[in-house]
Amino acid sequence: MNALFTTRPLYEEVAERLRQRIFNRDLAPGAWVDESVFTAELGISRTPLREALKVLATEGLITMKPRRGAYVTEVSEQDLRDVFELLALLESDAAGVVASQKNQQVLARLDALHQQLQASAQDREAFFSVNEQFHTLLLQSAGNRWREQTVGDLRKVMKLNRHHSLFKTGRVEESLKEHAAIMAALHAGNANAATQAMRHHMMQGLEAAA
Repeated sequence: MNALFTTRPLYEEVAERLRQRIFNRDLAPGAWVDESVFTAELGISRTPLREALKVLATEGLITMKPRRGAYVTEVSEQDLRDVFELLALLESDAAGVVASQKNQQVLARLDALHQQLQASAQDREAFFSVNEQFHTLLLQSAGNRWREQTVGDLRKVMKLNRHHSLFKTGRVEESLKEHAAIMAALHAGNANAATQAMRHHMMQGLEAAA
């Protein structure tokens, strides 16, 4: 099994494997992480596993309980609302920055992703992936690595939600309209409109996910 690990530190590779299992629901919210099972399966000692769990705990994906061990975090409705509100604040600010920059190369790349979103409207998994790429590019283009890092961690927590907003009937179509409004504001160079359009988009996602 170790032959499959990359040149990254072992604990980072273990963290990524556990992260994907959490996102894929192989490890469901509330599930206990049995250290003996994972060390045997991965052919590793407990040390890199525990370091990996610490990483996931800082991301909010794992909750460490004294004398009980590590559990996959369970996201409450209030947790979800808090995460979406922070995402709305940070991502709307980023949208305003990108609008004010009016960088044509960035806008062209965002346009291409928006077109991919429209083309993948019937494939929700593909839509989810492209949607994530769109938001990631917008954040990167705004140029604040601390905001980008914070949003990345918040989006990981959001993936713990059992009922993702994009799976609600009609939500994909609504999301496309909201993205179109964001793109229109970005092309117009209207920072205020872009900020408001992104905030509306994020809060609509909250209502669909709650």
